[in-house]
Amino acid sequence: MSSSPPQTGAGPALRPAFGEGAPAHQRLRPHAFPPQTQYARSGDLNLAYQVYGEGETDALIVPGWIWHVEHIWEDPSVARFFERVGSFARVIMFDRRGVGMSDRTAEPPGLAEECADVCAVLNAAGSQRAILFALAGGAPLAVQVAIDRPKQVGGLIFYAPIMRNTAAPDYDWTHTPEERDALFTETAAQWGTGAQGQRLAPSRAQDARFLDWFGRLERLSVSPGSMLQFVRASQDQDVRELLPRIDVPTLVMHRRDDAFIDVRHSRFAAEQIPGAHYVELEGVDDLMTAGDTEPILEEIEEFITGGRRGAGPARALLTVVFTDIVDATKQAAQLGDGRWRELLAAHDASVRRELDRYGGREVKTIGDSFLATFEGPPTRALHCASAIVDSVRESGLEIRVGLHTGECEIIGDDIGGMAVHLASRIANLAGPCEVLASGTTTGSALGSGLSFEARGEHELKGIPFPWPLFALRE
Repeated sequence: MSSSPPQTGAGPALRPAFGEGAPAHQRLRPHAFPPQTQYARSGDLNLAYQVYGEGETDALIVPGWIWHVEHIWEDPSVARFFERVGSFARVIMFDRRGVGMSDRTAEPPGLAEECADVCAVLNAAGSQRAILFALAGGAPLAVQVAIDRPKQVGGLIFYAPIMRNTAAPDYDWTHTPEERDALFTETAAQWGTGAQGQRLAPSRAQDARFLDWFGRLERLSVSPGSMLQFVRASQDQDVRELLPRIDVPTLVMHRRDDAFIDVRHSRFAAEQIPGAHYVELEGVDDLMTAGDTEPILEEIEEFITGGRRGAGPARALLTVVFTDIVDATKQAAQLGDGRWRELLAAHDASVRRELDRYGGREVKTIGDSFLATFEGPPTRALHCASAIVDSVRESGLEIRVGLHTGECEIIGDDIGGMAVHLASRIANLAGPCEVLASGTTTGSALGSGLSFEARGEHELKGIPFPWPLFALRE
């Protein structure tokens, strides 16, 4: 077991044959996300899968039973993570039988059946040979495939792998059968609420939108009863004796202070797999796509390609929306703390309701202000801004809204860049119950049926030239 930098060279040696058997339309990924869901046949079952990515090497994601190939793209941080993997690999992801959009089964499957499923997905995707990228509970299946179907496996990546589910005399850092049953009985009682998301991703425990997303992911993956069936059927699952037989390049990763899965699971796996490269990372999140994801992505990229390009700052063309309550401090002083809290709660609910209605994304709140973004043409953002003004006014408050359309830097779940500063400056210039937008936003909305009133050019702090502004007419 070693935490030294990985030796380069293993990745490129794997690359030439990967993806060669794929149809042309699957080798050339469309840049729209999420990718199109397709179905592979495994015996009498249909397995949902997706293919995307720009790399020459095939990488198959082997998940556990909390997974849904379409819903995972609904969380921006998860989507960015897997888009990044697709920038250097041709990615295949699928829902295991009984999970997500794949067919349900009367009984939980065994690893032998699921090995056939993996091969069916690889064949449907036109993959002759792939790296298996196993997430936590997907590790035993990846191990079994590597042993049973070695010609189709060119390498293994494990993140927080669990090779045995219950404690043994020489594997005593995990749960006893009784402890495990109690844990998952409690989990079943909270299934679909997002509570599990707090345990898996402590860094996002206060992120209401993430918890809503995670709760829905649970509900779309399996029912509480099916989840317990999977747990109980896999209680005696143990692939430890297979680990010394693995004969492909292997990367094992785990965060040292993982709050959910003991890091000793990964240390054991790395010690038992011949030549495995082990990387122990900083962080408390068990969920791979939460927290600082860049070190994980760099390790994956180097393992697959033999080098690290680095992400660089991700950028996206967005319409940025800033809302701000008019005379907030004065009103709080006049109304008193209790009444002000009630109005703020009504204000927050109104803004979030309209953002959901029009497809906007709440980035964060700053005091009594909201920062949100919209993808695509700015028409929806303008309609949403108008609806927010009207909705908040009904609660007894007046707000101002500023919009600008431009390139933003994506910083985890946050955004930055000049476009954000512009939207903020524009909001500060708006009057009570007014939606004020930049010329870029309004020019992009020409032909939409919306009308605007010119407000002239304005000097905006930090902007090197005057900027034309326009007020949205009712």
